[in-house]
Amino acid sequence: MEWGNQTTVPEFILLGLTEHVELRSLLFVVFLIMYMMNLMGNGTMLSIITSNSQLHTPMYLFLYNLSFVDMCFSSVTVPKMLSDLISDSKTISFSECIAQLYFFIVFACSECMLLTIMAYDRYVAVCNPLHYITIMNKKVCLSMSALCWIISFLHALLHTLLAYRLSFCKSNQIQHYFCDLAALLQISCTDTSINELVIFTEASLLAVLPFLIILISYIRIITTILKIKSTERRWKTFSTCSSHLTVVTLFYGTIFFMYLRPSSSYSLAKDRITGVVYNVLSPMLNPLIYSLRNRDVKRVLRRVLREKNLIPEGKH
Repeated sequence: MEWGNQTTVPEFILLGLTEHVELRSLLFVVFLIMYMMNLMGNGTMLSIITSNSQLHTPMYLFLYNLSFVDMCFSSVTVPKMLSDLISDSKTISFSECIAQLYFFIVFACSECMLLTIMAYDRYVAVCNPLHYITIMNKKVCLSMSALCWIISFLHALLHTLLAYRLSFCKSNQIQHYFCDLAALLQISCTDTSINELVIFTEASLLAVLPFLIILISYIRIITTILKIKSTERRWKTFSTCSSHLTVVTLFYGTIFFMYLRPSSSYSLAKDRITGVVYNVLSPMLNPLIYSLRNRDVKRVLRRVLREKNLIPEGKH
């Protein structure tokens, strides 16, 4: 829908994942299952860590935060996406769109920060095991977690305010399934050079700097692991980090592809796919690929299931 010379729009139309009507029911079922798995997997992690004092350690504090972020991250966009898949009305008001954009950036940034903190935690555990408790004490862990959230809220506020000043007179159709910043810039008739400059400077810094910290941490970790003479011990040590590496690759890979490029290279199909990967798939897989595979978590989960008589005694 074109809006002529208007500078504001009362609502936007989300074009969604696909224009093929016959695929919508199938996609609805697939993404509903994925969203429910996300809530159950991350909800289980939150419950296990909260109710078991033996898991009240630095690593599990960060896992707790990550599980909470993953639940919220998907919940910002997926319910609306599911609704649009089975509804003819795909509108979202201007205020709802801005709110969705804000919280989406908050949780995306929080995920970046948390993955960085967790990489540092693994670095200390592998490279400085004797000083781990001293370095990663309760005060330090809580301060790092709080700083992560403060940075995320301020980062989101900056980009949301810059987006709020934009005028939308070209069209009110957003070529995405949620109010993504890149998609909003595409339909704005305002000069978006400031927005793009901030994305390539401040946003890039918040994405690249944490990634470099993760990279340096794992270079040190791998160097330390290679010095271990026992092959079994070497593999056991590396296995504690391999899942985190998978999550980092999946999340940062899509983030870099999505945002660290000029708006002229914007592609509807590519951005929809990458959006699904880091906003739907990654949060669903996180508790499976390294949280629930953790030995301590599995032991606690088995004990809880035995107490509820969901698995027989002695079952491993």
